[in-house]
Formats: sequence, structure tokens, C-alpha cells
Amino acid sequence: MQKFLFVVFIFSLFFSACSSSKLSSSSNNIYQTQEKQNVAYSSSNSMMSNSSSISNGSTVGMDFKKEIGSDAETQGERYAAIEENPFLETGRTPLSTFSIDVDTASYANVRRYLNDGQLPPKDAVRIEELVNYFEYDYPQPIGDVPFSVNTEAATCAWNAKHKIVSIGLQGRKVSLDNVPPSNLVFLIDVSGSMNDPRKLPLLKDALRILVNQLSAKDRVAIVVYAGGSGLVLPSTNNRGEILNALENLEAGGSTDGGQGIRLAYKVALDNLIKDGNNRVILATDGDFNVGLTGDAELVKLIESKRQNGIFLSVLGFGTGNTNDSMMEKLADKGNGNYAYIDSPEEARKALGEQAAGTLYTIAKDVKIQVEFNPAKVAGYRLLGYENRLLADRDFNDDKKDAGEIGAGHSVTALYEIIPAGQKIEDNGVDELRYAKTASSKTAFNDELLTVKLRYKEPNQNASKLLTQGLLDAEKSIENASDNLRFASSVAEFGLLLRNSRYKGNSSFDNIKSLAESSFGNDLKSHRSDFVSLLKKAKHLQD
Repeated sequence: MQKFLFVVFIFSLFFSACSSSKLSSSSNNIYQTQEKQNVAYSSSNSMMSNSSSISNGSTVGMDFKKEIGSDAETQGERYAAIEENPFLETGRTPLSTFSIDVDTASYANVRRYLNDGQLPPKDAVRIEELVNYFEYDYPQPIGDVPFSVNTEAATCAWNAKHKIVSIGLQGRKVSLDNVPPSNLVFLIDVSGSMNDPRKLPLLKDALRILVNQLSAKDRVAIVVYAGGSGLVLPSTNNRGEILNALENLEAGGSTDGGQGIRLAYKVALDNLIKDGNNRVILATDGDFNVGLTGDAELVKLIESKRQNGIFLSVLGFGTGNTNDSMMEKLADKGNGNYAYIDSPEEARKALGEQAAGTLYTIAKDVKIQVEFNPAKVAGYRLLGYENRLLADRDFNDDKKDAGEIGAGHSVTALYEIIPAGQKIEDNGVDELRYAKTASSKTAFNDELLTVKLRYKEPNQNASKLLTQGLLDAEKSIENASDNLRFASSVAEFGLLLRNSRYKGNSSFDNIKSLAESSFGNDLKSHRSDFVSLLKKAKHLQD
């Protein structure tokens, strides 16, 4: 009998172990499936998955944990997944079409991570926003066009066999004294998640800076939201009342962002100024946890409201549960811009120095389409703008939404070019059997590419077209303009932070040398501060 019980005991242990193994395997498979389906990831969920992987002897989880940083304050943040643009063959796809992007949030957010002693998650690094954080010395536009178009080409800093091409737009600078009157609605998140020194107190300071830029012709209303939403201050031009209402705000409760957005747009519409600047300014950490919580639902709501001529700008704050993915999408679909405020200095930059650009749109639905000359270009890659790509046919479709340019804003796009005669390595596509691209002598044989732009005046629905060519030239990166050299250094920094497969010979030392040689007129020290940040990143990666 004892022998029989011993055998039963052994079999029970065996089957228990098998069941646990199958359950563990099943759990991992479920997570992997969900991960592929999600557009954005939460670093807290990723860490849970990594803990499971580590317990099973895997080292993949530990590598990922090191990449995103192990500080508990950042483990609940969400970023939209970015799949880097690949090199494309000119012979197959000669056109590249995308919407411009004036957001700068990614750079300030990356800076916050590095100042806190952590490397950022790679999907927090959007190269176009790093580049566009800085001002460039592009000329002011001439005539009635709201922005100038500037192109340049030189040897690529991280791959000497390739070229780097910049397309820079400079918006017309406008004094706040000369802009139309503003009808602003501050939509402020006062939920419990905002009860942090980096959140509501910094938010108040930031909005005070903006209020002090306004004139008597401008009006402000304040809507708050937590578990519910309410109108704290009806629309007024009384600066004292506005500042007093800001001072009295306190944090507490859950976050019904959808309800707050609806009320803010209603207040903006009730006080609409014809031909004025009508804008909702959403200040939040993006943590929407009740009401409309899905990105798609909120985006649909914003898209329906922008038809009334009311734009949306988003100011992001704080750490820990920052929903970067949500805030970027809302600003994009609301015809506005997205800035992340990590410090009082950034608040002064975004809402003081650049108040006109934040408040006043000079061109909307700005699209760029580049046609590459196959006689000069074998292949090309757009750096960044992955979530701003458009179908080629969308360029001429005035119904397709695109980005906006504010007064004084500059926008830069960079392409890495593979010159004709070179092979595109590992582009994932077999060679064509019949269609071979042959260079031909034409009137355009010296042109590297042609840039076309479409834009609309802020109050118009029909777009205008601009066209400009760029001649091929042999120029080293050392002989390029300060604009191109510095933009290249920032882009290279992004490639290293993302550990990009396209980083080539990138190094922190090369970036530092290139950046320091191209400070130009750095009166506000933003470029020199970049080099200081670069040193912190190098230390963390060593």
C-alpha cells in the first residue's frame, strides 16, 4: 500500500510540473500576441513581461529593462511604437510624401530622462522633434508666402559614402502686438495624478508666463477636469482674475479627460472670435482613466471639433504615468502643437520666447513631397516623421489633414541619400527582372531632387503650391552651413539613443565635434546645453 501511495505521489508531482510549464508558456504567448497588436506600449506592462522572462532564464527582459531605465517613476509611461523609415529605391518609389511636424516634446522629455540619470525608451526618441526643438538661421520669407523654403546637401556625417539633405522651412516672425485677438480656453487636468511638484505647480507657473504675454484684446477661460469637469473661470480679459483662478487650483480625483475636452470646446465655441485665434490649450500628464479612454475615441472627438476653426495645443507635464502617445495624437489631430514642459526654463521657452508660435498659426495642412532624380539618387531615407507619412496621392488632396506652422517656427526635415551607382544594402526586396533604371541625359540631370509643398492659409480650405529644386553638389559636412551641421549632429544623437540600425559610424565624440563647430548665434544657449546633455548620455551608455 505504501509503495502504491509513493507511486501516486510521484505521478502527481510530475503532472503538476507539466501543468505549470504549460501555463507559463501560454501566458508568455498571450503577452507576445498582445504586444504585437498594441500601437503604444506601457513600460509598466513591459516590465511585468520582463520579470516573467527573467524568471524563465531569459536575458532579453534584462536588456530591455536597462534600455528604458529602471526608475519606478517612469515605468507607467506610454509611447507610440516607432518603426524607423527604411532606405527606399528611387527607381521603385521616386516620391516621398509627409506632413510637417513642429512638435518639440520629445527633446524635452529625453532631456528629462537624461537629467534623471536614465536613458530614454527608444520610442520616446522622435528624431524630427529633437531636430525641430532648435531654432535655425533660415531667412525670413519674401512676399505673401508665410514661410521660406531652404535646401542644402552635403556628405553624411555618419556615413561618408552617403549624403545628407536638409529641407528647412522658416515661418514668418510676428509680434504679439500684431496678431489677431485670442480666444483661449485653458483645459487643465487637476486629477490626483497631477499632485506632484513637476505637474500642477509647474503647470501653474507655465500658464502664468503665457498669461503675462497676452494683451487686453485677448480673452481666457479656464476649464478643469478630474472625476468630472467644470468651468472655473468664464471667458475674460481681466489678467488679475485669470492669475487668481490659476493660483487656487488644487489636484484630486480621477481623470475624465473626454468630458473636459467637450466642455472646453463648447466654451471656446460660445466665445468664438471671427478671424481670431481660437484655441484650447490642454495641460495634462495625459493620464485619462475614466470616460473616453481609448486613443481612437478621443482623436475622433478632436477631429470633429477642429472643423469649427478651434485649434488644440497640448502641454505635457510630469513623470510616472505620462501618456505621450495620447498627447501627441490629440495635438496632431487638433491642428495644434505638442510641447513637454520639464522645467521652468522650458516653460519660458515654449510659452514666453515662442508664445507667438504657440498661439498663432500662419499656415495649416502643410505637406511636403520630394521627387528624387534616379540619375543622381539610388536610394533615400527620411529621418523621423514615421507617424507623419502620407500616401503620394494625399499630397494633392485638400481633404487630408497635415501639420501646422506657427509664427516664427522653423521646421527641418533630413534625408540620408545613397548616390547613384551605389547598392542599397538589405532593402528586403528582390531585384526587378524587367524594370531597370537607366540614367538619361535630360535638362534636369544636375538636379538631385525637387521639393513641392502645399499649404493653406489659416482661414482657407484650398491649398497653395510651392516648388523648388536642389542641384547636386560635392560638399563636405565640414563645409556645410551651421544649420545643416547642427541639425545633423542632433539627428545623429537620436540615432545613437535609438540604437538605430542606420547609425553607421555615429559616435558621441563625432556628435560633440560637429555640434560645437556649429553653435552659430547661440544667444539663448540651447545649442551649448545640447552638448552638456550629450555628455550625460555618453556617461550613461559607457
